Amino acid sequence: MTVDALDNLRTFERRVRRRIDARVAVRRVWESLPAILQILAGIAASYSIAHWGLGHQLPVLAVTVVVTSLGFSRDARPRRVAGSVVAILLGIALANAFMVLLGAGLWQLLVAMLVTFVVARAVSPNPAFALATAIPAALVVLLPQIDGSPFGRTLDGLVGGIVALLVTALIPRDPRRQAARDGRRVFSVFDEALGSLHDALADADPAAGELALARLRRTQPLLDEWAASADTAVSVTRLSPFLRRHLVMVRRQQRLQATADLASRHLRLVARRIEFLVRDGVPRPALAGLVADVAGAMRLLATALDARTVVELEIAESARGVLSTLAARLDPAVSLPGALVVTDATVLLLLRPLVVDLLVGAGMPIDEARKLLPPVS
Repeated sequence: MTVDALDNLRTFERRVRRRIDARVAVRRVWESLPAILQILAGIAASYSIAHWGLGHQLPVLAVTVVVTSLGFSRDARPRRVAGSVVAILLGIALANAFMVLLGAGLWQLLVAMLVTFVVARAVSPNPAFALATAIPAALVVLLPQIDGSPFGRTLDGLVGGIVALLVTALIPRDPRRQAARDGRRVFSVFDEALGSLHDALADADPAAGELALARLRRTQPLLDEWAASADTAVSVTRLSPFLRRHLVMVRRQQRLQATADLASRHLRLVARRIEFLVRDGVPRPALAGLVADVAGAMRLLATALDARTVVELEIAESARGVLSTLAARLDPAVSLPGALVVTDATVLLLLRPLVVDLLVGAGMPIDEARKLLPPVS
């Protein structure tokens, strides 16, 4: 390849990379818009109450408490917001008390920060709690005191905290979408990994098995994010009067997350076994067919993430039908006649608990799911 061709290729790669980065940035901003609007509503309310209601000219802490408490965290549960509010108000109250007793200055700032750190670390083992307590405490000491109100900064902070909690309940971010997005990412990785496992078995391709295992190892951070967003969805939906009607849907998302977490663990075991098994260069179409059926059932479960109740029931019924049929075939004597127990049959046996967990995720009681598995001699 000539020098000019290499330069052109590098220029093209840079353009593609910039285009991809721009798309990621736009998507990130778009997904953050509900949080931005919620924070802006909180700022407007807290500033209005503190400025026009209480007569404070610069209600810095009222605004600061709202922004810090709500933030852009994936965990938008009311409990997390309340914890942030408590940490901030604790720091404001301690610093305000030191200002009233000792005045303002460098040594007063150091003493106030020392006591704030000690109290915060004693109250909570979370380091973030101490930082959330210390930052507003420093602002209280450094900002000018409000005329005629020695504890005016504490009052500003209290206004911001109350507004943050009210905004969380009355103007909530719709948590269902984030949980559904996280779920789709997880099931997308599952689908890719199962496709690679199918190729590894059908073509005796160890590279495809390695690729599947690498993909499945990526699922744990995605599952952790989904767990946080699903917990947030349940907490916010239970609190908000405007979202409570969606509680059934978000509980279904939470159940699917638990199912996906178990499935990820099973699939990693299956992938390790398959990656080792196909090194002998022998195609295994029977096992590939079983893996393809698992992939189809998981695709059905993924479509239930955004479905309404009636449609979700139909999807769950379809998934249970596919999985029930698959469960009846998970007998080495039926699906793999003549296979050695320590080789091909091992993969089939590893699929049995995976199918049971998927059936539970589709709404079947676990005892009924286990009864569908044929006995293995």
